[in-house]
Formats: sequence, C-alpha cells, structure tokens
Amino acid sequence: MKRHEMFNDLVAEINSKRKLMIKIGMAKGLCHFETIQYSEELDKLIYKYQSLIKLPNN
Repeated sequence: MKRHEMFNDLVAEINSKRKLMIKIGMAKGLCHFETIQYSEELDKLIYKYQSLIKLPNN
C-alpha cells in the first residue's frame, strides 16, 4: 500500500471514530465508558498518524 493511501485511510478512520465518539458522548454522556473507549481508540489512531508523519519518505 502506498504511503498516501495509508494516510488517506487513517484520516478517514480518525474522522469516523471522532464522529462516533461525539455521537455516543452526546447520547450517553462524556464520562460514559463507551465514550471513553472511543476516545482512547481515537487517541491511538492519532498517535499512529503522527508516527507515520515522522517517518522519512522512502
């Protein structure tokens, strides 16, 4: 898979997870375990994205 495709897929996954987290947060509350779970998953995706940005372009 090409690097730009990986970025595009990851950005799409980040946006999808963010929307889901917001939806659950508004429905169940920000402190609900499901909201927190999605927040943690989103953090991991963002960390992965930031790690990919730091890799040299080869």
